[in-house]
Amino acid sequence: MEVSSLATESVLLSLDHGSRVGEVRRVATSMAGRLGLDAQDQGRVALVLTEAANNAVLHGGGGEIVLRAFHGSSPGIEAIIADRGPGMTDVSRALQDGYSTAGTPGSGLGAVVRLSNKFDIYSAAGAGTVLLVQVCSRAAVPSSNTSGRLDTGAVCLPKAGETDCGDAWAIARIGDRHVMIVADGLGHGPDAAKASRQAITTFHSRLTLPPADLLGEIHLALRSTRGAAVAVAVLDPIMREVRYAGVGNIAGAIVAGEETRSMVSHNGTVGHEVRKIQEFTYPWPPGALVIMHSDGLQTQWRLDRYPGLATRAPAVIAGLLYRDFSRGRDDVTVTAVREAGRNGTT
Repeated sequence: MEVSSLATESVLLSLDHGSRVGEVRRVATSMAGRLGLDAQDQGRVALVLTEAANNAVLHGGGGEIVLRAFHGSSPGIEAIIADRGPGMTDVSRALQDGYSTAGTPGSGLGAVVRLSNKFDIYSAAGAGTVLLVQVCSRAAVPSSNTSGRLDTGAVCLPKAGETDCGDAWAIARIGDRHVMIVADGLGHGPDAAKASRQAITTFHSRLTLPPADLLGEIHLALRSTRGAAVAVAVLDPIMREVRYAGVGNIAGAIVAGEETRSMVSHNGTVGHEVRKIQEFTYPWPPGALVIMHSDGLQTQWRLDRYPGLATRAPAVIAGLLYRDFSRGRDDVTVTAVREAGRNGTT
């Protein structure tokens, strides 16, 4: 049985002033050092994040940056930068060296593209920009084989003013299948975080169970906590289906082209009052996105209102949904995944 997993916390920093760029650089390089990236890789992280953050301040009027350290065979730093500035009418031109609308040399985004291991961008005139960069360790062995892998994007942040996030998420792979969870501890703060962490711990210990049975085990494990809203999904690329079970205000949806299909969660609180745990099965077309989020994100989003967004990297999609639909008064988690090597037009 092959098992791999991914779940990391995010750090949110403001880009409301040029002085914030130095803070972004320091936080990102510190994260890279803790991951074990060497001095040269830390230097790449510093340069990429400095240029990307400067671009948001100069051209986007500021915005926010979400930093995330990721582990595994290719450890590194991910940044999602979202602004509400004027956007770009010609993204490809803006990525060329020498192009500038602010009187600068115009080498910023070009350098970011060259030095990043992964880069993606969504921008529209009058609608701002969301930028994704990843800088990985040079010691990692690159692989062009995307078979069976997921392209994953996530934002998981505590309520403003809190240090502990009451939300949590994880994705694990067992053979050909992928198992996802989003948990939202009741309320916010340390006790909510304790509940969601217990949900993740139980999730990892019961990965082979069907979603409804796995959710039942989490329900038993959370009885000593304040409880949580939890949803579990199994993504099966062989059967081309998603099996889903949820209790509480976790939203799940499958986005295929212009069609968005919501997945059903029953009312209740895992660990306390659960009247019904039921598994539902939904088609998972090639290239379709699976999106799950806590109630810190409003539910009226529609990707088809953003032309071309559904074809971008899941991290860009997660970042835009956070930018435009975060309630701003609660912990928030939004995850978006699709099979690696595919996009929304496949």
